[in-house]
Amino acid sequence: MIQITHKSNSLRKAVAQAVLKVSKESTMKAVIQRTVPKGDVLEFARVAGLFAVKKTSDVIPDCHPLPVEFTQVSYELTELEIRISVEVHTVYKTGVEVEAMHGASVVALTLYDMLKPIDKGIEISNIRLISKKGGKSDAMKMSLEKIIHERKVMVVVCSDSVSQGLAEDKAGVQVHARLVSMGMQVMPIVTLPDQLEAIQQAIHAYGSEVDLMLFVGGTGLSHRDVTPEAIRPLLTREIDGIMETARRYGQERMPFAMLSRGVAGMVNETLVITMPGSTKGAMETMDALFPSVMHVFAVKDGQKH
Repeated sequence: MIQITHKSNSLRKAVAQAVLKVSKESTMKAVIQRTVPKGDVLEFARVAGLFAVKKTSDVIPDCHPLPVEFTQVSYELTELEIRISVEVHTVYKTGVEVEAMHGASVVALTLYDMLKPIDKGIEISNIRLISKKGGKSDAMKMSLEKIIHERKVMVVVCSDSVSQGLAEDKAGVQVHARLVSMGMQVMPIVTLPDQLEAIQQAIHAYGSEVDLMLFVGGTGLSHRDVTPEAIRPLLTREIDGIMETARRYGQERMPFAMLSRGVAGMVNETLVITMPGSTKGAMETMDALFPSVMHVFAVKDGQKH
C-alpha cells in the first residue's frame, strides 16, 4: 500500500454506478412485485453492497482499511435495466472511490445471482465512478490553484549556526523546494541569526514585498529560540487555528510536537507563519497547512470587493 501517513483527515465522498440489464420484461415485473423465488432481490443486494463497501480492503490488496461513515445504495428501474448507485462517505486520509465501485459491483453480482434462475440473459455493464469529492487535490481545483500561483513567498531561516556558516541549512531548502513545486513565486532564502531584532527587521524590510513569509527555526525552548517573541508583537491579527492545526498534526506523529511555540497571523497584508527548525518538523508543518492555508488570501480578496 502507498504511504499516506503524511496526509490529513478530511471529508471524502464518492458515488459509483453499475447497470444490470435483464432480457425480459417479466423479470423486471417480478423484481418490482417482489415475486422472485429467491426473495426481495433489491433488499438482499442492498445489504450485500453495504457489506462489500466495508470489506473492500479485505479483497483489494492495495486499498487501505478506513472508517466508513455513510453508505447509501439506491436503484433506478427502467423497462429492462436496474441502475445501481452507491454513495460512500468517510473522514480519512484517502478517498473511497474503490469502496463505492466495489459496492456497486457486488450489488450487481447479487442481483445477477438471484435473478439468473428466471432470466438467463442478464448482463452487468458500466461499472464506473460517477463523482468524487474531498482531499487537498479537490480543494486545489475548487479555489486555490490560481491563488497559489499569484502569491510571492519568502523563506527565512532563523539559526545562529547556519547564519555563521557552521551548519548546513536543510529545513529551509526543503521548504523552499516544496513551495516551488506548488507553483508559488518563491524568493531566495534569507538566513538570520537567532536575534529578536534581526527577525523583526526582516519583516519590516521584506513584508511589503511578499504575500507570505515562512520563518523556519527558533520555535523551541532553547534560550536562543526567540522567533515567536519577535513575531507576535508585530502581528496585526493572530490566526490561532494555523498553529493549532500544525501542532495537532505533529502530535499525531511524535509526542514532542506540543513543545513547539510557533505563531501565525497577519502582519498588515502579509501572512506570517513560523515552523520548527528541524527538517522533519518543518516538512510536517508544510504537510499540515498547505495548500489549505492559502485560503486566507481568498478570504482577504473577498473582503476587498
